[in-house]
Amino acid sequence: MSDATLSFEEAMEKYDPVLGFEVHVELNTKTKMFSSAPNVFGDEPNTNVNEVDLGMPGVLPVVNRTAIESSIKIGLALNCKIAETCRFARKNYFYPDTPKNFQTSQYDEPIAYDGYLDIELSDGTVFRVEIERAHMEEDAGKLTHMGGAAGRIQGADYSLVDYNRSGVPLVEIVTKPIEGAGSRAPELAKAYVAAVREIVKNLGVSDARMERGNVRCDANVSLRPHGRERFGIRSETKNVNSLRAVEHAVHYEIRRHAAVLESGEPVIQETRHWHEDTRSTTSGRPKSDADDYRYFPEPDLVPIVASREWVEELRATLPEPPAARRKRLQADWGYSDLEFRDVVNAGVMDEIEETIAAGATATVARKWWMGEIVGRAKNADVDPGQLGVAPATIVELNKMVEDGKINNKMATEVLDGVLAGEGTPADIVEKRGLAVVSDDDPLLEAIDAALAAQPGVAEKIRGGKVQAIGAIVGGVMKATRGQADAGRVRELILERLGVEG
Repeated sequence: MSDATLSFEEAMEKYDPVLGFEVHVELNTKTKMFSSAPNVFGDEPNTNVNEVDLGMPGVLPVVNRTAIESSIKIGLALNCKIAETCRFARKNYFYPDTPKNFQTSQYDEPIAYDGYLDIELSDGTVFRVEIERAHMEEDAGKLTHMGGAAGRIQGADYSLVDYNRSGVPLVEIVTKPIEGAGSRAPELAKAYVAAVREIVKNLGVSDARMERGNVRCDANVSLRPHGRERFGIRSETKNVNSLRAVEHAVHYEIRRHAAVLESGEPVIQETRHWHEDTRSTTSGRPKSDADDYRYFPEPDLVPIVASREWVEELRATLPEPPAARRKRLQADWGYSDLEFRDVVNAGVMDEIEETIAAGATATVARKWWMGEIVGRAKNADVDPGQLGVAPATIVELNKMVEDGKINNKMATEVLDGVLAGEGTPADIVEKRGLAVVSDDDPLLEAIDAALAAQPGVAEKIRGGKVQAIGAIVGGVMKATRGQADAGRVRELILERLGVEG
């Protein structure tokens, strides 16, 4: 049974949302956080594991230096202070995907703290999100629940455990409570996670593919009546793995919280599961506080000492900040402020950059991503990058159009075929018989038929009203199923009627 909700507008009339985000970033190191096992996505289950990952008796962890460096870079990019010394802690957490029965994390001594990010919303409004901490930890394994209708542990017959992910280096970025967003809270949620994703991808420390779980967001939401300073009870929606889903999850939880408060019942502090198909959440488990995990210092690992010299060396390696990168790309591409803002808001800046690098012009890249792919992504309710359109595909399609092999209408059909998994653009053109008819004989036949069907239009053209030619061209295109070369059709019509173009 789904939870009761208020409309978003009703919720905003009575309550202020307070947000908080925990973004987990998987680092793309060659090996894991505390072991020599490979850190590779997509391999056969339980192949990238060793004794340390499985928590075997007598094993000792060794810290991955590259992971520490990546964590410091993330902290610097988030305008954080970097701790001179910090240590790991044991977070006592029993679950089948943590065979040690604890997670090695950081508690009261994070490697980075007290930072901020300035987030630009769709209309140019800048909202500062304060970062409480960014700490290092290891990922858990992955459970696949079998037999249940929803893929959750509730109702499952059994669960399969894959420890390949166990021990993968993570950085968890935790915000301070975010107040004052009001009705723009869902938009801010999406923009914040997008900004973090852009930063870690730009740094090169993570593949940042949300569909693979490289970046995952736990979204905390609470409501309080207007005018009240004390925060309400929060819920935490776990492991949201797309930008659109983050926005939708916050939107839904605001509506759900408002309905609970309006009913007079207390909000339960709990974790929630996001369901993409229904754009709703369901109850998970009561939300534990930090004290419940009985943290204590990790006895098998010495403290980390980040000398100021080391930190400054790492700072010197940072790439240009995202804001500077955006200004550079806009200038390089020649987009207007509005055009570039639309690109950023649509979340396709990286995709356009990759398409240009693959050989397309900035105009062509924007035309395809903004004119074709973004719309399809909206219809499918996914982020554009999740559709799986490769930059090389855009380049190939556009070249076919420029070479006159297909027209723009055919190109969109070919794109649909690519998205449907029918093969490469060339494969689809051949399979579907899509090719521009440029041979004059079949074109003249279709032109004669169109002229005969519309003698009045033919007379107008002969009389000098050349703009009327569109009706004849349309008839020819219909007869050729859109496969005629429209430019050549126009030329032949004028020749047939003895009219100068």
